[in-house]
Amino acid sequence: MSEPTSQPGAEQQALQAACAEQLKALFPALFAGAPKPVKLRIQADIQERAPGQFSKQQLSSFLRRHTGSTAYLNAVIKSTHRFDLDGKEAGEITAEHKQVARDELTRRRAKHQERQAQEDAAQRQRFELLRAFETTTLTRANFCALKGLAEEQLDGLLAQAREEAKAWAARPRPSEGGRGGAPGDRRGGPGPDRRGPRQGRPDDRRPGRGAAGKGAVQGRPQSGRPASARPASAESRPSGDAAMAAAPVEAGMPPSGTDGAQGEA
Repeated sequence: MSEPTSQPGAEQQALQAACAEQLKALFPALFAGAPKPVKLRIQADIQERAPGQFSKQQLSSFLRRHTGSTAYLNAVIKSTHRFDLDGKEAGEITAEHKQVARDELTRRRAKHQERQAQEDAAQRQRFELLRAFETTTLTRANFCALKGLAEEQLDGLLAQAREEAKAWAARPRPSEGGRGGAPGDRRGGPGPDRRGPRQGRPDDRRPGRGAAGKGAVQGRPQSGRPASARPASAESRPSGDAAMAAAPVEAGMPPSGTDGAQGEA
């Protein structure tokens, strides 16, 4: 089976997909299901077991793609052995090969995070550009000069920002604890002041303090009548030692023989 040396991307992908399906049908123990670490020099075994069905270039392209996938690299890290075309163990995986797989996954993860951060920053800048354009009083030319943009770039950036803002607004939000903010802002934006204006609120002053503030006499009811104006019944009047102990308390002093903490308690 022969193939041109250079092919369009779509055609190349179709050939690789056909090769993968054919290998799954011929050697399901190795190529069907979850990826398994393949035996070293497995390409020679395939050509020996299926002569003439695959070109060297076709197998090389498939195996390079197959063994470079993230799922395959994870399988190399987790497995202890490689496998042949019949699914049997065919040698242990060396620590060096495991480390190569780990390093590659780490590199890919860092590259993905860097690319994601750049995309978020660019999206946030477009949203800020849209917000500034919708509120500016400058002319279009002056606005572009202020932002360092060519006028022909502005419409495309604004259209993209509007589409991103619509997509952001349409995203499902949790019922409680959801985050708002601009597209590209993972921290969430500032929300309105939920406390509302102070008009119509009850007075913050505590009952009984009034204009006198902290210097007001304690023990006086809000009506202004002195506490002693209300006579006590005979049954409620203290007598004897109880009366002597109660008198200093009414004067705002701790009774004789007790400490301040007990009097407050």
